[in-house]
Amino acid sequence: MEKHLIAEDITQMQDRYRRNFVNALTGFKSLNLVGTIHTTTHQTNLAVFSQVFHIGANPALIGILFRPDSVPRHTLENYENTGYCTLNHVQASFYKQAHQTSARYDYSEFEAVGLTPFFSEHCKAPYVAESSLKIGLQWQERLDIRLNGTVLVIGSVVEVFLPENCLLEDGFIDIEKAGSITCSGLDSYHNTQIIGRLPYAKP
Repeated sequence: MEKHLIAEDITQMQDRYRRNFVNALTGFKSLNLVGTIHTTTHQTNLAVFSQVFHIGANPALIGILFRPDSVPRHTLENYENTGYCTLNHVQASFYKQAHQTSARYDYSEFEAVGLTPFFSEHCKAPYVAESSLKIGLQWQERLDIRLNGTVLVIGSVVEVFLPENCLLEDGFIDIEKAGSITCSGLDSYHNTQIIGRLPYAKP
């Protein structure tokens, strides 16, 4: 039996129920740990994000959607102040640690959850050594969304680390072979299985 809900039904949901419901509506999402560092204290920061998405290929641009900055958002602040952050694909071997980075710590999440930071000469933000697919981003543009106070930040790709055997001849990245996992809602984590790749669609 199919359930039908209209906007008013969603509005009247209890807060936590509505949050779970709406977050699950869009289906599977990308799953990344975003690494940043404070400009003066040099404290590293790590936070799990599912709102990370492709903006464009030429130039290579990736967007991250942040919750409203009406309260301190260390990842957003560090990214804006240093101009850099990293994206680190989450794998099954450390998904519980990735989830735990959403807790509020007063010291580095790397230390708190037991993940290893490392730096490259091209990006001022820390990477997660345990991640097999890592992307360095440089801040380009901030877009404040007036409807709900969220913030979209667009960054340009400065470097990528990935296993050589995951990069195919046509440029496609086999993220399953890299061990990347996905998520749905706020707390559900999933492995994936490819069904197939199709040729470019033409009439």
